[in-house]
This record gives sequence, structure tokens and C-alpha cells, in this order.
Amino acid sequence: MSLSFVDISVVVPIAHGTEELEAVAIVDIARRAGFRVRIAGESSNVICSRGVRIAPDMLWSDLDESERFDAVVLPGGTEGTERFLSSEEICHLVRSHAAEGALIGAICAAPLVLHHVGILPPSCAITSHPSVAEHLRHYDYRTDRVVQSGRIITSRGAGTAVEFALAIVANLTDQEHARTIAERIVAT
Repeated sequence: MSLSFVDISVVVPIAHGTEELEAVAIVDIARRAGFRVRIAGESSNVICSRGVRIAPDMLWSDLDESERFDAVVLPGGTEGTERFLSSEEICHLVRSHAAEGALIGAICAAPLVLHHVGILPPSCAITSHPSVAEHLRHYDYRTDRVVQSGRIITSRGAGTAVEFALAIVANLTDQEHARTIAERIVAT
């Protein structure tokens, strides 16, 4: 039996250099949850950090200002994160959705984007990949696998991607729905 939550919309931006394991885990788990997921790419053929090519559903440049998502979830990867940081479209997407109360997720190096766009309060509990931790130490930095602080969920890296995606599902629906998905994919 599959539950449908198609009224819940999630956008997952990707860029050249995005960590593909994180991107695919986020998209896969969100789609298993029944969400309407859009992959927004830097180009029509994104080459990820390990050479995997992903064809996004839409381009960053096609993001419609009026389209609202329930969650914006950023996969990491050093180069992909750097490209997010230099993209006005992605920075605006994160900033505007955070201001409207959408769930914001970032894993690996991508929490740097949340810092860059100014949506993290000083007391925000946050985590990231260890390689960028120093840049985020002035927040309530933690080394937990997944950290939630209000409407912001962060995680460590590729090895925590499924757990992170399940936390996104639990936040947008409930723990039971996330637990059902975890059981079906033998993540428990």
C-alpha cells in the first residue's frame, strides 16, 4: 500500500559537482513518500561529483517565482555547493522559501549556503560535513548525523543521506510514514 502526499512539493537543486548519492537519496525517499519532487538543475545534463550524469526536471533559470515548495533540500558536494553559493537563483530560492516558513534541508557542505543567505539564527543547531565545520562553528554546531532546528534540517554527508531524507519525510508528514518507508527499504 502506498500513501500519496502529492500535495507536498519538494525542490532539490543540483549543480555540476553535486554529491550524487545525496541528491538521489533525497529524491528517491521523497518520491517514495508520495511527494511531488522537482529536480532543478544548473543545466539540462548535470555531471555530479563522481561523474554520474543526472537529467533534471527543470533548470534553475526556469524556477517560477510564484511556485512555492513545502521544502527546499540542498545536496552537498564541494563543487556543487560552491556553484549554489554563486547562483543568485538558488540563493533567492532558499532565502524566499525560508522567509515563508518552508522546510529547508542541507547536507554535507550545503549548510554553507544557509549561512551565506543569512537564514540561520545565531543559536541555530546545525551540522555539516567535517570539512566545512570550521565555517559554521559560531552556531550551535553538533556532530549528530541529522540535526533539526526549527524549520532547518542539516546532515553530515553521503553516509547519512537516507537518514536525512527520512527526517525530511517525518517533518513534512509524520514519524510513522517515515518509519514505514525506512522498513520498506530495510533502513531500520
